[in-house]
Amino acid sequence: MFRVLTNTTIVRNTTTAAATKTNVPDTKQPDMKHLKCESQSRIKTISIYRWIIYINPEEPNKKPYLQDYKIDLNDCGPMVLDVLIKIKNELDPTLAFRRSCREGICGSCSMNIDGRNTLACICKIDDSSKPLKIHPLPHMILLIFICNYKMIEPYLKRKTPTAVGDKQLFQSVEDRKKLNSDKYLGPAVLMQAYKWIVDSRDEYTKERLEQFCDPFSLYRCHTIMNCVEACPKGLNPGKAIGELKGLMANIASMPSKNSSTVGTKYK
Repeated sequence: MFRVLTNTTIVRNTTTAAATKTNVPDTKQPDMKHLKCESQSRIKTISIYRWIIYINPEEPNKKPYLQDYKIDLNDCGPMVLDVLIKIKNELDPTLAFRRSCREGICGSCSMNIDGRNTLACICKIDDSSKPLKIHPLPHMILLIFICNYKMIEPYLKRKTPTAVGDKQLFQSVEDRKKLNSDKYLGPAVLMQAYKWIVDSRDEYTKERLEQFCDPFSLYRCHTIMNCVEACPKGLNPGKAIGELKGLMANIASMPSKNSSTVGTKYK
């Protein structure tokens, strides 16, 4: 009885040890395979719509085509915009596209990616072997910007002969004032001024308006309303400036330190 128990114990211990010995390589093997997979490249084919006139103006009649680029996804960011930037910086500087915020807000990087109109900065690249196809937005007209830009000759031209590197061509202070009127307060500041002027709680309406008596701070606005179209918050600075000009017409009849009437009328 004693021998049997001893043998049984030995067999059990041997079996346990054998099982432990067998399980050791099994637990390590998946980790090694995982590390091996991580070191492998993930090559993705990016097919981008190209218009030959951007690359070679001597062949204007050549039809647009898709140009393939091979990109290792391990060496770039996860979004389509990351791939486009990598292609432009490292593979093909002739590639042109628009981008700005990179946060899915401004819409500058809008394009057609795999048949879907979306933003390149928020469109993630999949790991499939299928090529990623990028086209311009289908409803937008392609513009030959560089050709149009060259047509206007965007550089300084002079008929007076000047030796190259002889001297710099400065503009006078008077000339600069014609181009850059720094005394004009601008739509953002004027809209804030209007906010406080029409506030019924404020008692310095006339004093605030007297700051605009010069010909520049307020009246340099020509009411073209470009500020309304460009405002990222959808505000209407042009309307506020128009209201300020209306208040300026009646400034002489306004009492000092009392804006209750003005604030009620122009709210």
